[in-house]
Amino acid sequence: MNLHEYQSKSILRRFGVQVPESMVAVTPEEAVSAAKEIQIKTGCDKWAIKAQIHAGGRGKGGGVKIAKSLDEVNEYSKAILGMQLVTPQTGPNGKKVNMILIEQNIYYSGESPINEIYMSILLNRAKGRNIIIYSPRGGMDIEKVAEETPEFIFTEEVDPKVGLQGFQCRKIAFNLGLSGNAFKEMLRFVDALYDAYVGSDASLFEINPVVKTSDNRIVAADAKVVVDNNALFRHPDIMEMRDLDEEDPNEVEASKFDLNYVKLDGNVGCMVNGAGLAMATMDMIKLSGGEPANFLDVGGSTNAKRVEEGFRIILKDPNVKAILVNIFGGIVRCDRVAQGIVDAYNNIGAINIPIIVRLLGTNAEEAKVLIDNSGLQVISAITLEEAATSVRQAVL
Repeated sequence: MNLHEYQSKSILRRFGVQVPESMVAVTPEEAVSAAKEIQIKTGCDKWAIKAQIHAGGRGKGGGVKIAKSLDEVNEYSKAILGMQLVTPQTGPNGKKVNMILIEQNIYYSGESPINEIYMSILLNRAKGRNIIIYSPRGGMDIEKVAEETPEFIFTEEVDPKVGLQGFQCRKIAFNLGLSGNAFKEMLRFVDALYDAYVGSDASLFEINPVVKTSDNRIVAADAKVVVDNNALFRHPDIMEMRDLDEEDPNEVEASKFDLNYVKLDGNVGCMVNGAGLAMATMDMIKLSGGEPANFLDVGGSTNAKRVEEGFRIILKDPNVKAILVNIFGGIVRCDRVAQGIVDAYNNIGAINIPIIVRLLGTNAEEAKVLIDNSGLQVISAITLEEAATSVRQAVL
C-alpha cells in the first residue's frame, strides 16, 4: 500500500527520524493558516508547498513550490490544488491534486553547505536480506546518477536475524563524506530509519533527499513509503491511511471480492487462477499478437459470484476486444467458474466481444455441460495453442 508524503513522515516521526515541521491543507485558506502556525513554531519565513499524490517527480511537473511570503503560499496553493499533475510516474493523464503539504523550509542559509543525500531501504529477495541503498548525490535525478556515475551509489546489506549494526551506520556516514556533528546525526538517522522500516512492515522506504542542513542537522526532506499489504492486519493505524482516490477504481472494486486485479494497457482481458498461470497466459497473449489488458487472479477458492464480478470489472475497460478465461482446476472447481460465466452473461446483459474459455481439471466435464446447455456463444479451447489461435483471430 502506497502512502502520501505526509503519512510517510508521520511514521518516520514516530520512530525518531527528523522531519520538517509540516501540516496538510485542502484549501488555500487552510494553507495560509498552516504556514502561520509553522512560522510560530519554527520561526521560518519560507515554506515548501507540495502536492500530495502517489507519484514521484512532482517538482518537475510543477507540484512543488517554495513560497517566500504568505501571499505566495496563497498563490501557489490555489495553483496546485485541483490541478491535474503530470509526472513521469503518473502517465499522460496525470493525477488530480486534492491536498497539499505546507512544510517549513529547511534550505536556510548558513556557513556550511547544504548536502542532498539519497537513501532507500528495501528487501533483496535473492539474498533474503534488507538492503540500504544510498548516495551522496541525492536529489531529483538519482536515476541519472546510477546510470552515469554508478561509483556514487553505495549499498549496505542487513541480516534480519541480527539487525542493523553500529559499524554499518558508521560505514554509511563515512561513505557519505560526513564529519563532526553531521556524522553523529547520520548515525542516529540511519538507525531510526531502519527501525521505522522494520517496525512498519514496509517493503520500501525512499528518502530523496535526505538533507544535511547548514547547521549540520540530518533531515528527511521527502519520503516515500510502501507498506506490505500482507502485514496490514498488524497495523490498523496504517490501514486507515489508505487513500482510495489515489488507486484505480477497478482495482479497489476487485479487492472487495478478494480478486487480485491489476489494470494494464492491452486489449485482451484475462481471468486466470494462480499467479504463475496468469503470467504464462499473459505471455501467450503477447506471442499471439495481442496485449494483456489486465492481470486477474480469481484465486483457488473462487465461486460463481466472484467470477461474475471479475467479468464486470474486465468489461469496464473499453480497450478490451476479447476475454480469455484460462482455469486449471486443482483446488478451484471448473463448474463454479462455468456457472460464473453463465451468470455474467445473464446478469450483465449483451456481451459483444469474443470470450475464449479453457477449463481443465476438477469438474471440467461438468463445466462443459453447463456452458453447452447455456446456449452461450463462447469459444472453447482445450490446449494453450488453441486458445492462442482464438486470441489471434479475435484481435487481429
